[in-house]
Amino acid sequence: METLEAIVREEIQWYAGDGVGANMLLFTIFDDKRLVYAVTSVDYPKRKSQAGVVVLARIWGDIVIIEEDATDRPLLDALLQRGVAREQIVLAYAGEPIPDAAQYEL
Repeated sequence: METLEAIVREEIQWYAGDGVGANMLLFTIFDDKRLVYAVTSVDYPKRKSQAGVVVLARIWGDIVIIEEDATDRPLLDALLQRGVAREQIVLAYAGEPIPDAAQYEL
């Protein structure tokens, strides 16, 4: 059975694809020690704005905290399809409460 970390890591990687989007470059950022996974984007070939966060999630215990999701394919849906229970997912970007201890543990 796949671990929660492996599932989140694989789904986050999907958003970066081959690293090239429409007029942008996409970069994965993985912090396996703190269990933080993200994809960022920068304009390419000409910079017009600051780099941005496409999707960012972290794992705390058996909970996935989605801090940001600016996609048209929500990470929530992808995780549910992979078998992660909705009760294990917190949509922090949508105002769902983060467990107290998880707010400070990074």
